[in-house]
Amino acid sequence: MNEKVISGHKNGIAVLCLTIALYVLATVGVVYFAILGESKDFTGLTITLMVICLLYLCLGWICFLGLKVLKPGEALVLTLFGKYIGTLKGDGFFFVNPFCTAFNPAAETKLGQSGDISDSKKSGVGSILLGTGQLGGASAELKAGVDKKISLKVMTLSNSKQKVNDILGNPVEIAVAVMWKVTDTAKAVFTVDNYKEYLSLQCDSAVRNVVKLYPYDITENIDTTGDGKADDGSLRGSTEVVAERIRQEIQSKVENAGLEIVDARITYLAYAPEIAAAMLQRQQASAVVDARKLIVDGAVGMVEMALERLSEKKMVDLDEERKAAMVSNLLVVLCGNHDAQPIVNSGSLY
Repeated sequence: MNEKVISGHKNGIAVLCLTIALYVLATVGVVYFAILGESKDFTGLTITLMVICLLYLCLGWICFLGLKVLKPGEALVLTLFGKYIGTLKGDGFFFVNPFCTAFNPAAETKLGQSGDISDSKKSGVGSILLGTGQLGGASAELKAGVDKKISLKVMTLSNSKQKVNDILGNPVEIAVAVMWKVTDTAKAVFTVDNYKEYLSLQCDSAVRNVVKLYPYDITENIDTTGDGKADDGSLRGSTEVVAERIRQEIQSKVENAGLEIVDARITYLAYAPEIAAAMLQRQQASAVVDARKLIVDGAVGMVEMALERLSEKKMVDLDEERKAAMVSNLLVVLCGNHDAQPIVNSGSLY
């Protein structure tokens, strides 16, 4: 179903003034005819006018039902006896058929961190809050008087943390923030049952589908792009790439619902608590090994330079055994965790 924009109906002020003026005239007419009735000076025309005034006083309020006020960034999907007649867009004071009704099945659904979030945030980020305050599907009945307007602004959906296994099977906790907006109101309200819940579920599904293609950290012999070649992609090191892939995945799923995914960002990423301690030890061990390797490389270079300088200046004549002892001592001093304790040798090595 394609969206039909209703135009040329920004005459709400004129209709409002006319309706009020007719109410005043009808009230004056009823009072006048009541006074005239005391003199029993009735004619057929007089009776007809009095009936018209009474009918208008009883039914004239129906015209007020056709008055619609829209602020910037709002839209209203209208149906007439179940048939879609169009969408009001743009700010202004509109008058439409009084028997038209606004339709928005997601009017009472609140998304965590969304632009229409409720004042209460007790249910947590990312939960779908219904008007009844319960978590769950769209089975809650919409209450009378709920605002059926559809926001066309860019809103944010921040889904709660999910535990997903990466490509290596390690459990990872991840959360994403999705910026989205409604682009086709007709598709949003008629194609799916509840476009807000539909978006939230598709976000969860897309995150799982993308995260399982990447390792948490850079790992050898892992293909994350699907081209059959190993690469260095990872959740921790390629957050922009992963987020863009999640955005594209969500967009492909919600295109038929008239929604546009403006952007997606990873807001939380960590190992699951049950393996976080082990992974931290592994990272610490890797850091220690890298640091030791750097220290040893530097120490070997310094020993080599010392031996070359001593040989060039011919300060001492060292045989192979003394060179080995000197190299051993220098490496112990340079690679040790603690400061070396000086020992004065007053004798000979032999």
